[in-house]
Amino acid sequence: MSELASTPWQPSAGAAQPVRIASRKSELALAQTYWVMGQLQAHHPGLPLELHTLSTQGDIILDVALAKIGDKGLFTKELEVSLLNGSSDLAVHSLKDLPTRLPEGLVLGAITQREDPLDALVLREELRGYQLATLPAGTVIGTSSLRRLAQLRHAFPHLQFKNVRGNLNTRLAKLDRGEYDGLILAVAGLKRLGQEQRIHEVLDPSVSLYAVGQGSLGIECRQGDERILELIRPLADAEATARCLAERAFLRALEGGCQVPIGVHSQVQGEELHLTGMVADLEGRQLIRDTQTGSPADPEAVGTALAEKLKQQGADEILQAIFAQARR
Repeated sequence: MSELASTPWQPSAGAAQPVRIASRKSELALAQTYWVMGQLQAHHPGLPLELHTLSTQGDIILDVALAKIGDKGLFTKELEVSLLNGSSDLAVHSLKDLPTRLPEGLVLGAITQREDPLDALVLREELRGYQLATLPAGTVIGTSSLRRLAQLRHAFPHLQFKNVRGNLNTRLAKLDRGEYDGLILAVAGLKRLGQEQRIHEVLDPSVSLYAVGQGSLGIECRQGDERILELIRPLADAEATARCLAERAFLRALEGGCQVPIGVHSQVQGEELHLTGMVADLEGRQLIRDTQTGSPADPEAVGTALAEKLKQQGADEILQAIFAQARR
């Protein structure tokens, strides 16, 4: 059964009751939420909207690596509580932050059009003559993602990697102060904050598969709330939905999250959905990667099949070792 809400589309009858929208307070989260609000008003002129901003655990704890905090709703739980207690009607998430198993009573109402999901290298000015592959040994690269860390350690063992936390502008400020030589960041976030000029190199998927759902926004709401589901339906993008549902099914079948190096790359070409997935150990020494093709009409079957394919190649053993290490 799909995690996506399946209320049939009906023409909007209009509504005077405000739609209460929950968002994180970060600059990027607000930029994404304002985009959603703009789309809602474009499709439903005169629709009243209220913005409710909240701080999540992931926003508050900034001095600990994400993998050490745990990742179950790290950037989403407080927004979901506001949906469940009725103080908000919908929540706007970076889809990559939204766990693949939602709390009872909540559904993924829409997945929006996707910004470029690839990863990018941002370098301090003195190193802008280099590419990732040509950086000198010992160059310090900042990332908070175990997925990026494992893949880059695998491909570039001569580089030094250092954890970096904070919102996007905070990370860029740390780079400019010389705390890092470079950062690995999402192209989507840089573009949404008007910082695309900082992109030095977009990483090819052969080097860095991206996070599940990266570049898409997920709009979460209460199950059975037909008014809200009707209002957000026009914001759903068919191709992004197929790709992201396949990616999320892959992650769900592996029972992974931010604590596990799992990456994906997806494409819809004609009547085929192509999904590539990766599982690695924390050091990037073991890295399993494969591809599955199927129908965009049944994307979750594609993701589940790919997960089973990687499990047969040893992904389970890698994941169990990581989980055991995390419990120590």
